[in-house]
Amino acid sequence: MSQAVLDTEAAAARNMDLLRFATAGSVDDGKSTLIGRLLYDTKSLFSDQLEAVEAVSAARGDEYTNLALLTDGLRAEREQGITIDVAYRYFATPRRKFIIADTPGHIQYTRNMVTGASTADLALILVDARKGLVEQSRRHAFLTSLLRVPHLVLCVNKMDLVGWDKEVYDRIADEFTSFAAKLDITDLTIIPISALEGDNIASRSEKSPWYEGPSLLHHLEHVHIASDRNLVDVRFPVQYVIRPQSTTVTDYRGYAGQVASGVLKPGDDVMVLPSGMTSKIAAIDTADGPVDEAFPPMSVTVRLADEIDISRGDMLCRPHNAPAVAQDIEAMVCWMDETAPLRVGGKYTIKHTTRTARTVVRGLQYKLDVNTLHRDEGAPQLGLNEIGRVRLRTTLPLLADEYRRNRTTGGFILIDETTNRTVGAGMIIEAA
Repeated sequence: MSQAVLDTEAAAARNMDLLRFATAGSVDDGKSTLIGRLLYDTKSLFSDQLEAVEAVSAARGDEYTNLALLTDGLRAEREQGITIDVAYRYFATPRRKFIIADTPGHIQYTRNMVTGASTADLALILVDARKGLVEQSRRHAFLTSLLRVPHLVLCVNKMDLVGWDKEVYDRIADEFTSFAAKLDITDLTIIPISALEGDNIASRSEKSPWYEGPSLLHHLEHVHIASDRNLVDVRFPVQYVIRPQSTTVTDYRGYAGQVASGVLKPGDDVMVLPSGMTSKIAAIDTADGPVDEAFPPMSVTVRLADEIDISRGDMLCRPHNAPAVAQDIEAMVCWMDETAPLRVGGKYTIKHTTRTARTVVRGLQYKLDVNTLHRDEGAPQLGLNEIGRVRLRTTLPLLADEYRRNRTTGGFILIDETTNRTVGAGMIIEAA
């Protein structure tokens, strides 16, 4: 094969659309088996991987190849038959590339589910057809809504164990649709599947002639995600200032970072926050050379027409379309620390885009019961995996948008100052 053909194929692979999706559900709903089935059906496994899984399955006395072993990589996971950590897996089809976050089903690992779904374009929730909707199903649907994941797929798994009974599927679908109506879910698809036997995974199954929708893989390949990105509000958090220490390049000053939202083009007017200085984009550089435009999630270096004092943590935006420059923040916070709860008066480090500051908890308005959506307005603290509405005051102004408008500039993490551990993840409701 010629080098030109190889280069063309490599360029096509680089430009292929990427879908990030997270799996969620209760224990033993078959998440790991489903991911193993997707990897198997898309021929994304090496022969030695498959042989190793077949050998372990035989040694355990399984009558089938246990595809769940492909994702449960930790020894504790294999021994207990549960998923503990977030496992990331990668595969591709001729139409699209995929990154899967296999998140745990146990209630004590809710924080792991939040981590896995925070960057997802689509959430895939599994339900055991024999059990129907359980507490964790509703919990994960609510978290999907809270994290503003644009697309949700409910897979009614293990349909083979209920004889592909349409009434069972309809009952679960109706119950979930009613619950989802209370949440902010914009795109919901429900698919009956058998992850173990591969029905309705890569192709439509003859066992469910009453189901007229797509197979799971067809839906993943064709779900439209381009319009999910915010291409209106230009937000470019500066990560690093590039000044080459070279004798041949003496006047280069570029600002490197990842485009959070909007479209940047040479000649565009931009404003630098928090200073408020304005300039024009002179050029946009990438590792492959200059480009005519930059959009999320591209990582680029922006050069400006004027010399302005810009450093890490600053942000480029449009002069008449800027985020809030705020030190008082109201946010929904998911608490992730098992050693100490979040309390009013607690002090933490806050990491928001490329800006880091210190913050104090000024108030806890309510704690949310994610199963009933009830608000406990008298809660004194947030414990592990609990979610509540919190008021924060920061030492430096954050350049923030509402999370519902921009997931990148609307999200942050809280860090314990003594242990340097991430203890909370937040979604901004209001920045004042």
